[in-house]
Amino acid sequence: MKDMFRKMNIRTGILYFYIHFVTELICFFALYRYTENAPVTWLLFFAYDMLAFAPQSIIGYINDKFPKLVLSIAGLLLMSLSLIVQRYTEFVFTSLVLLCIGNAFVHVNGAEVTLRSADGHLSPSAVFVSGGSFGVVSGRLLSSMDIPLWPLILLAASAIPFALLAQTYVDMPAGIDDRCKSFRYSSKKISRYMIIILAVLVVMIRGYMGYGIPTSWRKTTLQTILLFVFMGMGKALGGILSDIIGIRKVAFISVIIALPLLLFGDQNMYVSLIGVMMFSMTMSVTLAILVSVLPRTPGLAFGFTTIGLFLGTAPIFFFRMIDPRANAVMLTVLSLICLGCLLLSLEKEDDHGRTV
Repeated sequence: MKDMFRKMNIRTGILYFYIHFVTELICFFALYRYTENAPVTWLLFFAYDMLAFAPQSIIGYINDKFPKLVLSIAGLLLMSLSLIVQRYTEFVFTSLVLLCIGNAFVHVNGAEVTLRSADGHLSPSAVFVSGGSFGVVSGRLLSSMDIPLWPLILLAASAIPFALLAQTYVDMPAGIDDRCKSFRYSSKKISRYMIIILAVLVVMIRGYMGYGIPTSWRKTTLQTILLFVFMGMGKALGGILSDIIGIRKVAFISVIIALPLLLFGDQNMYVSLIGVMMFSMTMSVTLAILVSVLPRTPGLAFGFTTIGLFLGTAPIFFFRMIDPRANAVMLTVLSLICLGCLLLSLEKEDDHGRTV
């Protein structure tokens, strides 16, 4: 076990956990400040999702071609500039664009570093992604407080040394293009183009389902915090368990066990939180599938997941299932589709979780 964690460079995941936490804290602090005086709140959130998520495939492909670029530093600087523009000017859209581009830079660079240094393991990228959930809820809470600008700027600056240190695990003499060749999770029985479509479809469905989870128990700030904490824990756990027991088992568990917990946990916080944690584990599975078929372009692979996330969440701004029974049927059907897509896309494993 110790040897496995040494090979995978879990340190990059921990470093980027903090960077991602800072990124989402700043973004959602700014986003909720934008909406204080906005006549159409949902439009700002929709624009944020589109501008932050959709371009990440393009940015990821550029970072694939120039993997030594530390885009995270540029991203942190852009987000700091966005805060300044927001505070001292009336150019809200300019501030939003800077914020979204900065966010995209950090996400792509985090994926590049954690995937290229992981020796085919999923834990580092899973830990990195999990930091976002903690940052989102922190930014939402802080946005309601009268906080001066300089602590947020210092917070962004504090993440720069973390980005520089994480990059040292990738900046090695040779073979940088082959760093992700150890990701061998995708099925060899279907074309890689079909696998990409199936994986993106899973991300889309899970993104949409995330807004359909019944959580009528969530009435207090503490309960909201717990929801995001368990969501973040699930994202990290998905990668860690995949490395320990095998990715197909995690794919099966995250769907089959999560579904009844989500459906019957509407009035029970404890049952629902466990379901949310299990539900969140799929993130690592879809990323692993995409990197397996795009090993030379992990940034592009990660960008496909963010495109899927945007396409999955976009309908929420225009349509939501209100009837509880219809919503339960929809969650069940979508979950089964997800499981089918995942099992079809994944290579078979032996009893020890190794691909065969």
